Amino acid sequence: MNMRPRLFAVVLALTLAAPALAASFVDLTVTGRLTPDACNVELSDNGSVDHGRIPAHTLSSDEFTVLPAQLLELTVRCNRPMLFALVGIDNRADSSLAPDYFYGLGRNVHAPQERLGSVALSLRNPVGDAQTMQVLASYDSGETWAAEPNAYPRSYMGFALPGDRLPDFIRQLNVQLRVDTSINFSQYLTLDQEVPLDGSVVLDLRYL
Repeated sequence: MNMRPRLFAVVLALTLAAPALAASFVDLTVTGRLTPDACNVELSDNGSVDHGRIPAHTLSSDEFTVLPAQLLELTVRCNRPMLFALVGIDNRADSSLAPDYFYGLGRNVHAPQERLGSVALSLRNPVGDAQTMQVLASYDSGETWAAEPNAYPRSYMGFALPGDRLPDFIRQLNVQLRVDTSINFSQYLTLDQEVPLDGSVVLDLRYL
């Protein structure tokens, strides 16, 4: 019952004992971040596709040389069912031969004006929470959606039960990421030295 008067007396005593020029107020800052329940994204093989050594004489001079397609297993695990989409961000966009459709493969380190080729991504056979799903794509940041397996740069890729027109809540998603790599016409490339391929893509998970 007497706790409040005692506390006031102590505060008053401290205030009276402070120097005459001391401030009569103090600022309090409260910080932190409200975050959605987390989802974790993983790719098999550490997200690496290595085509090894490709002899220059095997490349076509007047058309793209298509390398064997590679499949990676992509897994998304969330703490609870969540609405999300995957967005491909091209770290080599300045080397893409068609930046609205293909990811860049980097430039020739010995002749930087030469673009090495293209990478196409698509999502296949999605399974969400043990149910077969379809891949949806949005080109307006999630406003509208249509069935589309190709993961073009900057497009939103969502997942839904067959027949649904909007992404569904998913707790665990398993889907194959198909990587198709094409080398530019060899007539446009200087290949008298070893040239490393340098594609780099970030798959960014966005909460909807």
